[in-house]
Amino acid sequence: MARFRYAMTLAKLRRFIRERRGQGEGANYRPWLMVSDVPSRGRSWRVACDKTGRRTMHFLSDHEYVAFLEAWWDESVTDIREQYPLNLF
Repeated sequence: MARFRYAMTLAKLRRFIRERRGQGEGANYRPWLMVSDVPSRGRSWRVACDKTGRRTMHFLSDHEYVAFLEAWWDESVTDIREQYPLNLF
């Protein structure tokens, strides 16, 4: 069982929207969740990437990081956006 719980409150949602998280592209993209937002005892990654204009990428697990590496090596990929929010409405 997880030691900490992460809950999305209405206040956090409003703040993330105000900060324009999950929007933009390239160096101007800001991920919806950042490593510092989620309490974790596991491994997380922050990596600078040439394909995103040297923007710091935020990965919350090793699996996300490995998926990023696959996209990074693919020459047809021009932009990578991690922690992208899905529209559920």
